Amino acid sequence: MSTTTETKPEPAMPRAARTTSTSALPTAPCSVVWSKGHAYVLEGFRARWVGVDDRGRPQAFTGADLQRRGWTYTRSA
Repeated sequence: MSTTTETKPEPAMPRAARTTSTSALPTAPCSVVWSKGHAYVLEGFRARWVGVDDRGRPQAFTGADLQRRGWTYTRSA
């Protein structure tokens, strides 16, 4: 019996999908995007993006606010 496990590497996301500051934001509740080093989660019932600032204080943005700030699906942007 072998104790090793084979896993398939995840397919690389196309560059256009990683830097989507000009694309439409996701619309599924609980979607996560990154902006300026912070994660933001879409609240479905209010259609706003919530996260925290550098000091841990809650922040909320509209989709238009995040479009202006710039956003990506990955933290390293």
